[in-house]
Amino acid sequence: MSQVKAENEAGAKDAVLVVDDEAQLLDIYRTTLSPHFEVVSATSVREAEFALHKRRFRVVVADHMMPGGNGLSFLVRVREEHPEAARVLVTGFMKPEMLLRAVNEAAVFRYLVKPVDLREFVSVVREAAKSVPA
Repeated sequence: MSQVKAENEAGAKDAVLVVDDEAQLLDIYRTTLSPHFEVVSATSVREAEFALHKRRFRVVVADHMMPGGNGLSFLVRVREEHPEAARVLVTGFMKPEMLLRAVNEAAVFRYLVKPVDLREFVSVVREAAKSVPA
């Protein structure tokens, strides 16, 4: 199986925004993804929205349960305002109605249930990056 790098035609790494209010988990995600992507992290929806206004991201990964806003509602707004970004939801639980909303309203590429396997995490983010046009 060949290794596909998440780089654009100029050789630069694609940018990924990761949003989670747990700083330790955010550090793990950032470290895990950084060999493949340029990673920007945010600890809140507000911080993530600010980052989205400053640059474009290939993939936006958001935790669902966060103080000051939930990840699913945030990803719905990302779909509306930045449809070029693939969206991945990370959650500690997944109710059927939440899954429906994730698919129908946020058009998430995938959702991952915590605790997330880091190999799967990288694989999903890489697949999400490949799923959107350059």
